Amino acid sequence: MTDPAAPPRSAARAVGATAPSVSPWAVHRPGGRDVALMAVAVIGVSFSGPLTAMVATSFLAIAFWRNAAGAILLLPVLLLRERATLTGLRPRQLVSSVVAGLFLAAHFAAWLPSLSMTTVAASTALVTTTPIWTALAARVSGVHLPRQVWWGLALAVFGAALIAGVDVTVSWTALAGDGLALLGAICAGGYMLAGARARERLTTSAYAVICYSTCAAVLALAALVVGVPLAGFSARDWWLIAAITVCAQLLGHTLLNLVLSSVGPTVVGLAVLLEVPGALLVALVLLQQVPPLLALPGMIAVVIGVALVIRAGRPTPEADPV
Repeated sequence: MTDPAAPPRSAARAVGATAPSVSPWAVHRPGGRDVALMAVAVIGVSFSGPLTAMVATSFLAIAFWRNAAGAILLLPVLLLRERATLTGLRPRQLVSSVVAGLFLAAHFAAWLPSLSMTTVAASTALVTTTPIWTALAARVSGVHLPRQVWWGLALAVFGAALIAGVDVTVSWTALAGDGLALLGAICAGGYMLAGARARERLTTSAYAVICYSTCAAVLALAALVVGVPLAGFSARDWWLIAAITVCAQLLGHTLLNLVLSSVGPTVVGLAVLLEVPGALLVALVLLQQVPPLLALPGMIAVVIGVALVIRAGRPTPEADPV
């Protein structure tokens, strides 16, 4: 007899509701569809940094609006196309989505201030250590990761550091900024791990609406506390925030959340590392910023590191045919 609380199998295949026999902690080799979705997502998030640099308003306001608008835009999909997938779900089954939203808000709240406290290069390099933390969480939970995964992770993070052109600034403010960037990476890891757990039961739209709404609510409260305005921007800033929402939030985060349940948070975190070379190319076109000297070897290291981890992962089991 079919479990009334479970979404129809055809619906699960269509929206990536679940991935059979896939641990949310482990590393899994993505299939062709997942690779294509992650490629589009990486292109989307690569626009985030350059577009954000063009906005005159505060980072906190940008983070609030991209999450709030993302939730609003996905709500009709949930209510009109996937409402049936919520049938039988209990509040306790939505907790992971709320936890993911809290971690996402903490990620933004920790990382964004670090950009003004330490060098952008150091902040970027530290915040891209997210896959290291998800892999460590997997190891602590009892998941055995092949040695090739660890080598790939180290190489990819090292490549990101080369691209960022990390320099060392010794001051208490810079050290605090480095700590906040590192905390932002850990929170991003928590966001991915909680999201992988939530996606075991929820469709992408249901998870994203709850997660983004939670994140937006927390950021709005933070903006109220520190006195950051959430409105009154120029028309140019509103258009840029809209572009960030479409590129980074809908095409970026949401597509990554779609594949999160099938490839695992470590692979998703590694895919986000490809944002670093992607953002360099976008910045070159939009801002005429010339990449640093070590950008090319750094890009090569990131790509090789990602490839090593993906090759070491177990193939993801295919969903049963409809």
